[in-house]
Amino acid sequence: MATYNKRGYKAPKPKEVENAENEFEEVVEAGDSTTEEVFNTLDETANKAEEWVAKNQKIILGVVGAIAVVTLGYFFFNKFMVEPQEDKALNDVYLAQSYFNDALTNKQSADSLFTLALNGAEGKLGFVGVADEYSGTKTGNLANYYAGMSFLHLKDFQKAESYLLKFKSDDVLLQATAYGALGDAYSELNKVDDAIAYYKKAVDANDNDFTAPRFLNKAAQLALLNNKKEEAHSLFVKIKENYGSSREAMSVDMYIAMTE
Repeated sequence: MATYNKRGYKAPKPKEVENAENEFEEVVEAGDSTTEEVFNTLDETANKAEEWVAKNQKIILGVVGAIAVVTLGYFFFNKFMVEPQEDKALNDVYLAQSYFNDALTNKQSADSLFTLALNGAEGKLGFVGVADEYSGTKTGNLANYYAGMSFLHLKDFQKAESYLLKFKSDDVLLQATAYGALGDAYSELNKVDDAIAYYKKAVDANDNDFTAPRFLNKAAQLALLNNKKEEAHSLFVKIKENYGSSREAMSVDMYIAMTE
């Protein structure tokens, strides 16, 4: 017998398909509900943020204004205060630097040249004057170093200590040298523990094969002279193990044996 489909006739859906469609509709409705909740939460958060901003507008503007003032102040301070001072300091320190360099090579007149470097001459400030007059500049900071080194050469160890302690630098070699010079000053002042500590700081500041074993050896010899045999031993051993090719390591075995 012939079969036919009536127009508009729909075959009944299998139970599984009907259940799946119902579940899908439920998921979509749940998703719509969740999305609506998320947007509602975002709206509430945004409203609260707007309310907080409106309530604290004066404080926010004050903070922003303060930051702007500080930034501009820093710019103008450097541009119109620090930079001109830096130029003046460099102009003043030039002659003192020349005296200092001459003192290092002219042993007979070294003391008088170091004194000129410190006090100035020919209408120019020396290192002491530059360090004081231009204390906020890089040149003023560097003048502390040279003043300290000059006083060290002149055997005024307390003034050497005073100026070297003021000096701070990112140049590791210069900072290590300053620490080592402080070690020398403290050694002369019989501040043994301070001297050893600063010799060690000099090594830590610039751990190289030239200055490090020299400062370690100074610390070790000072410890040995003051009956700190255990500390001296550890320092001599460090020279042997870490700087075996240095000049200081040539006789270090003898000192290691002495301090065992």
